[in-house]
Amino acid sequence: MDWGRLPDLVVFGVMASAFASVARRRHTSVSALWLTGWMLVVAHFAALLFAPLPGIWGTVAADFGLSALVGAGLLFMLASIPYRHDVSSRWMTFALLGVSLLYIVAVNSESTPGWAMTVAALLVGVVPFGLAVSTIHRICHPLRWLVVGLYAVLSVFLLNFQNLPDIGRGLALNGLLFTVYLGCCLFLIYSYRLETTGAQITVFGFIGWAAVFVAVPVMTAVRPDIHVESGVWNLPKFIVAVGMILLLLEEQIEHNKYLALHDELTGLPNRRLFLDRLSVALERARRAGSKAALLVVDLDHFKQVNDTLGHHAGDQLLQQVGEIFLNRVRRSDTVARTGGDEFSFILEEPINALSAAQVARSLAELLNQPLRIGEHNVHVGASIGLAIFPDDATEKEALCIAADLRMYDKKHSPRGDESDKTGGPDTPSSVIEPIAPLS
Repeated sequence: MDWGRLPDLVVFGVMASAFASVARRRHTSVSALWLTGWMLVVAHFAALLFAPLPGIWGTVAADFGLSALVGAGLLFMLASIPYRHDVSSRWMTFALLGVSLLYIVAVNSESTPGWAMTVAALLVGVVPFGLAVSTIHRICHPLRWLVVGLYAVLSVFLLNFQNLPDIGRGLALNGLLFTVYLGCCLFLIYSYRLETTGAQITVFGFIGWAAVFVAVPVMTAVRPDIHVESGVWNLPKFIVAVGMILLLLEEQIEHNKYLALHDELTGLPNRRLFLDRLSVALERARRAGSKAALLVVDLDHFKQVNDTLGHHAGDQLLQQVGEIFLNRVRRSDTVARTGGDEFSFILEEPINALSAAQVARSLAELLNQPLRIGEHNVHVGASIGLAIFPDDATEKEALCIAADLRMYDKKHSPRGDESDKTGGPDTPSSVIEPIAPLS
């Protein structure tokens, strides 16, 4: 056994544990793939302990160690593609792992005939291409064709160099690993655009990781008398791990910022972000000498939905209402959830009292239509208060008060007045209606 690999195994085991601790705090599909990849790296070093054993066990350990390293790289690539949840992405990953494993077994066996090596090298290029063509109706993305191109070039390289005496098989394996980790680098650049420190460090680490598989055979051929410790060759792996941890922490910070300014249920701006945008909108209107409108929308029968169908149905109702509102306003306007069943709108230039009132009426009409929640139609209705800057108020607080007062006036006004009717029927029995089954 190669006990010299034990320190590497211990260090990478500790590093993987640290990575797992960080990944648990920001558990996503990306962090799960990265963590699995690092566990395979640890398995790679564990297998290297047994690689020097004579006979079949040493061969199996070497094959497993190289396959684990390839598998880790393929998972890192999978984590970087935007369509990773599509089933064809899993097919491609398994296909690449399968042809890589077949080739590794063929190369590491001294008894493999030349024709079998040629077939294995051809499959490295043919299988990804065939799978990409057969699934082109599902995915036709530049990254899909990038990986097909990389493996096609690798196949040509293997066919030309694998049969060189003494060094051919070693070059072939290094070429395979170089291709995988060069792919990791290119995929990460495509996905993260080097926009953060974590992305830059990770890409730099992958460049070094891929370069190791070029530097090792070059050093062996040019200066065989120089011995480089394994820790030097493993340094890029540590850099990649640090970069990935930074990426997870950066994403966690951005996620926390998002949650601080957005409603978690609907994804709309919350009251804090809404008030900030209202201040900016009023200042912009003040400088331009234009108008701005504030709408406050309160759902009329939300409590009855919660009490009758449960809070889960209430959450679904709020999500549907948020989507309806987003589809109604312009992209330059703001819609926010500013309370439990209260939504607020900022309508900016071009806007006037008449057009703002038309928006309010259209929102009321939309909410007077039944919304489907599970097996029920819900008539929720809404009371809407409207205030215009600078006609009704010139300061943010006064404008909010004016809109709130008008909303409460509408909510408590007699529903018999058709001009004031913005909500649904008053009787609880008519608020929620079961959907009739199809005959």
